[in-house]
Amino acid sequence: MQRSLIKHQFIGAFILILIGCESQKSKHYRMLEFGKDYTAAWNSGDPYKMASFYAEDGTLTVNNGTPAIGREQLAETARSYMEAFPDMHLTMDSLVADRNTYRYHWTFTGTNSGTGGTGNKVNFSGFERWTMNDEGLVQKSIGTYDDDEYSKQLNGN
Repeated sequence: MQRSLIKHQFIGAFILILIGCESQKSKHYRMLEFGKDYTAAWNSGDPYKMASFYAEDGTLTVNNGTPAIGREQLAETARSYMEAFPDMHLTMDSLVADRNTYRYHWTFTGTNSGTGGTGNKVNFSGFERWTMNDEGLVQKSIGTYDDDEYSKQLNGN
């Protein structure tokens, strides 16, 4: 009897582990799709599409600068890149789960041919660390890239 009980407990625990693994796989797959769709939104040329991936009061801080707070400011941040680099193209390099956050690694390419632009091409990489809300939207994003390298490319140095 005891042996049968242990066997059933083992089987039950094994099933719970499998369910947990499938749940994690499903969550990771959803986040990969989210990352692909977020990338497509950046490449759409519509800043409001990018902002729609954030909570209404979501934030984006880039290189320790002033955070964009809320979808209107988020859209303005996206618009500034889209206007400065009309041919911009963002590529998702990877999406890495890290405890309760995700690191969205990207590469940005484009020509600074917008109003007052330098005409120079840039190709730089960085990442955003996302904290998601309960609705599956970005609540907080901390972005970083090598600003010195970006400035060299932008200014042709």
